[in-house]
Amino acid sequence: MFAAADFPWWIAGGYAIELAVGRELRPHGDLDVLVLRRDQARVRDLLTDWDLYVADPPGMGRLRPWRSGETLQPPLHDIWCRRTPEAPWSVQLMLDEAEGTHWVSRRTPRIRLPIERLGRRSGTGIPYLAPEVQLYYKAKATREKDEADFEAVLPLLGEPQRMWLANAIAVTVPDHPWRQRLTPPDAHK
Repeated sequence: MFAAADFPWWIAGGYAIELAVGRELRPHGDLDVLVLRRDQARVRDLLTDWDLYVADPPGMGRLRPWRSGETLQPPLHDIWCRRTPEAPWSVQLMLDEAEGTHWVSRRTPRIRLPIERLGRRSGTGIPYLAPEVQLYYKAKATREKDEADFEAVLPLLGEPQRMWLANAIAVTVPDHPWRQRLTPPDAHK
């Protein structure tokens, strides 16, 4: 579906972690895809035949149609997608911010990365969110599956990725237990 996209996009969520580790970790109910907010009109055009709903307001469990031509402004960032009104939800689109050549976390503009470092590519060329960025998002409200994702990908993170993640978590969830495991013991003094 996104192979024809002329804008950057990345598989996100649990599938991003699985693409990083190279194996399946658990079943999934849908596919998460991250796109930059500035590309939302192009996403809308790509999915013109789909049934699209925006979570409005975010986190409240309410959906409303994403109208053709509508530009979603912050804090709106989750779009639920299904092929037809009768089909199950199959894709969750997440809009994230960008300034020039940098990705900017929608949670706080203090967390950012060059867009070229936001993702990786699988051996078959599928773009996915860098595991440290995906874990940053999972750290906000950690669930059992997020802990499993952290355990699976932690051995694959190099020192720069561990430090970036530890620093990003320190900004938004300073007392998160993952920080202790990401940094050397002498860094906590």
